[in-house]
Amino acid sequence: MTGGSGFLGNLISKRLIKENQKVTILDIWDSPDRNKDIGFYNCDIRDRNKIREILKDIDIVHHNVALVPLTKSGKEFHSVNVIGTKILAEESIKAGIKAIVHMSSSAVYGIPESCPIDYKTPLGPIEIYGRAKLEGENYMREICGNANLPLIIIRPRTILGKGRLGIFHILFEWISENRNIYTIGDGKGKFQFLHADDLIDAYSLILKQEKSGTYNLGAAEFSTLRKSLTELISYSKSKSKIKELPIGLTIGTLKILDKLKLSPLAPWHYLTYHKPFYFDIDKLTKIGWKPNYSNKKMLQESYDWYIKNKISNIKSDFRSPHRSLIKQGFLKILKSIS
Repeated sequence: MTGGSGFLGNLISKRLIKENQKVTILDIWDSPDRNKDIGFYNCDIRDRNKIREILKDIDIVHHNVALVPLTKSGKEFHSVNVIGTKILAEESIKAGIKAIVHMSSSAVYGIPESCPIDYKTPLGPIEIYGRAKLEGENYMREICGNANLPLIIIRPRTILGKGRLGIFHILFEWISENRNIYTIGDGKGKFQFLHADDLIDAYSLILKQEKSGTYNLGAAEFSTLRKSLTELISYSKSKSKIKELPIGLTIGTLKILDKLKLSPLAPWHYLTYHKPFYFDIDKLTKIGWKPNYSNKKMLQESYDWYIKNKISNIKSDFRSPHRSLIKQGFLKILKSIS
């Protein structure tokens, strides 16, 4: 399991252990809550020699290593998400791995012209992270295809679940403090999330049925971004109000703040979150997958976890952006007047 200390990799590894599988994690940091039945190697995905050594005793590779948009990693997006993926694929072939599950991203679609997004929707990433994820996906497909190695590619929508922080830390904090919540535009485009447990259920089903291919994952029940936020505010009994921001001016301002390193929001966030974005999930439901979480349910669960844990249990030694509290930069000023 590459990236097994991150938010999603950590949850997948724990599920695999429950299914009585032997699990070994490869990451550049060791999570303090790692199950001690799970092995650990401190290894950079770009360290070909060490990757080669680790893969000797592995049957199935679960590839979750990635620099995510919040890291704003510049050229490192290509180095880790593309070159690292290429190295892993090449060494997996040499090691005789039986199958690879590759975690991609909905960012490979960029801003689609229409929704729902299906497998005929053109791929067109619009920012550096999405372009790196698509290039890494292409390398994985080409290398595995040439060797006839079974490959499963997962493209998830924005993932939620207990312990999910990152950009959601800002949302949950502001709602808990009765601050106004802002949408770029009116927020009336349909917007789909995905619960980590539903993703892992799909993941497990695909593996058991040995269904090689590419899969788009998202909730079956979802609504507009505005409605999802309204429902969460009501559920939390917050006094927060939703305020609309003009699209062009807001995106322009966030671009400048991003370049000045004064905002946590990355291009993937401010260029896409005002657009409808949801997947057609029929391909998976036809083989037996049924998501249990709606947008409403997963936001409520994630918010409850945040409220319960924000003071006592959120560890500062998590190095995963999606498991950590993030610095708000200029948004802290906006928060103070909201």
